[in-house]
Amino acid sequence: MVPAILYGGKKASISLAVNAKHVARILRSETGHNTIFTVQVADGAAEKAMVKDWQVDPVSGSLLHVDLFRIAMDVRMRVRVPVHTFGEPQGVKMQGGIFEMVTREVEVECLPADIPEEFKVDVSDMLIGKQLRAGDLPFDREKVKLLTDPSRVLAHVVILKKEEEPAPEAAVAAETAPAEPEVIKKGKKEEEGEAEGGTEPAAKAEKPEKKGKEK
Repeated sequence: MVPAILYGGKKASISLAVNAKHVARILRSETGHNTIFTVQVADGAAEKAMVKDWQVDPVSGSLLHVDLFRIAMDVRMRVRVPVHTFGEPQGVKMQGGIFEMVTREVEVECLPADIPEEFKVDVSDMLIGKQLRAGDLPFDREKVKLLTDPSRVLAHVVILKKEEEPAPEAAVAAETAPAEPEVIKKGKKEEEGEAEGGTEPAAKAEKPEKKGKEK
């Protein structure tokens, strides 16, 4: 059991404890955090709720705390719905492009009973330069209102850019160019010589030869 809080609606917040395994099973389901379930509170009526937020231990990954939000089945609400694509784009298969997923979920407004599990889109016909936008998603406009900007790009097929190789002339010039450190080192010596008076250092005095012992 892990601590949790149930809030929302016109009722006061309630602190309670929930089964961690049950919450994990809900989050791993197809509807994920948009799953609507019933919370049975001791000495109270059963209430519809959704998982609003949760905290996990960064090391063990175990659940630490859960926020549950009360749901009124006759009140529209805002939720985020995942976007999944399927099929191999023609721009990848025939033109050698790359398929990129830019945005993986969109925000919608609807009644709890009309919340989509996901948006699935076939991208088989997408060519290089084609884009999948939020406004292209298939859903019932009468029941679901799209809150994400319809022009938001969700996925596209782009060309793989190749890195330009240096020209042969430039490579040869780089190899034959004088080494910069040597020039700096030489200049440094000249500067040191000028600092000492601009003359060459005097030659070392010759040591006097030892005279042989007189017999």
